[in-house]
Formats: sequence, C-alpha cells, structure tokens
Amino acid sequence: MSLSASERIAIIHNKARPTISDYIPLLFDEFCELHGDRLYRDDPAILGGLANFRGMPVTVIAQVKGRNLEENKKSNFAMPHPEGYRKALRLARQAEKFHRPVVCFIDTPGAFCGIAAEERGQGEAIARNLLEFFRLKTPVISIVLGEGSSGGALALGVCDELAMLENAVYTVISPRGCASILWKDASREKEAAERLRITAGDLSELGICDAIIPEPAGGAHNNPQQTAENISGYLYQALQKFMQKEVAILLESRYNKFRKIGEFLETPGPEA
Repeated sequence: MSLSASERIAIIHNKARPTISDYIPLLFDEFCELHGDRLYRDDPAILGGLANFRGMPVTVIAQVKGRNLEENKKSNFAMPHPEGYRKALRLARQAEKFHRPVVCFIDTPGAFCGIAAEERGQGEAIARNLLEFFRLKTPVISIVLGEGSSGGALALGVCDELAMLENAVYTVISPRGCASILWKDASREKEAAERLRITAGDLSELGICDAIIPEPAGGAHNNPQQTAENISGYLYQALQKFMQKEVAILLESRYNKFRKIGEFLETPGPEA
C-alpha cells in the first residue's frame, strides 16, 4: 500500500520506532564507543566507535534519538552541537588511516541552533564535514533510519551510497518549517510534506537515494529484528561492492554522484 509523506512521517515519529541504540547490538559485534572531538568535549547526540560487521572492521557514526524524555534530554533530541560533527570527522579520518569503511546512520531533526552552538562554529563544522567526507579515501555508506533534516543530516550524508529505510524521510527543511516560511501557515505542513518530495520513493526517482531498505508492515517498530536483518543484508552487499574499488575511482564516483543532484537541461526560448 502506498503511503503519503505525512503518513510516513507519522510512522517515523512513533515512540516505539527503533533507534541506533537498538540496532547496534543487532548489526555489529564488539562495538567499542569512542568519545570526544579532541577540541572541546564529547557530544552524546552523535555516537561513534569501532565494530565488527560480519568479520569486517568498520567505523560506525550515528545520530542518537532517545526512546523517552530522559534519553532525549541526554542526546539533545538528536540535535548535534559542532563538537559532535567534529567527533564524527575525527573518527572518519581515523577510519581512512586504517582503510576501514565508514557506516553513518542519519536520524535527526537538524543540527542544534542554539547560541552556544553558533559561537563554537556550527556552520563551519557542518561545512568542514561536507568538504572532508568528499575526499575521504575509504568507502562511506550512509543510511537514513527515520528523520533526516537540514544540514544536520547532510553532514553525515556525503557518501558513496545513500540508503533509506522504507518510511524514512530526507529533506532540506521540515514540512512544518517549510509551510511556515513559504505560506506563513504551519497548519499546511501536510501539503508541504507532499510538495517537498522527501520520501524514499521520491528521492529514489530523483537519483538522491540509491537504495530503499524494506520495513515490516506498519513500520520498523513492529519487527525491529527483521528490520535489522534487512539493513544487514543491504550493508553487506554495499560494503562488498565499494571495498573492491580503487581509491581514485571511489572518489571520482562520489564526486559525480553529488554533481548530478539537481541537474537540469535548458532549452532555447522562442527568441533563439
């Protein structure tokens, strides 16, 4: 059954929807969390560390959503500060040094927009990640687990292949924010959700999403184990494919992947 964008948003906002804390023990062995950006502090909104995936060492970087108020307060409701993005970049560079693939899990309403975050260089931290991930000499796979909004999501979205869970959304702005800016009417968020074309199916048609990972009927919360198995199957195939590529080809393909986004053709007007 085809669902609208607003219906899929309702599914990913279900409080029982699995988070990265649920998926890590189902996907990886021997996960060892690493902390801190070596510049300011640790940011619990981004989880990072080393793990084994089917016998292959990988670096895992993920945005952390909570399942209740206390967990969400601890992780700042999955809204990273600049030190979170700097931690992610530190771990990605470490992965490059040892030629470990990087697996990013995106699940955020956006980067934290508080004054302190801006004072510590939120915009620069996101921009730095965009630049450095483009030239990272090791495979990068990004998976959108639920909500991927704004530059806070894109900072972990520069990759060789972007996959989305079936009900996930990936967008430059939330539908409510879009409706508030475009029409000065937040109540039109459902209309904005459809017009933005933010679902996995929409983004696959646009060439932004490279793979759609199936979810159980009704959403991932109905069978987290099955969802994890689907993610694992996709991830294994993707890593096998990209680990065999030469670095020069990997970087060129990554560059071309993003150069094609927003591509359009102009036709001469009548005056021509």
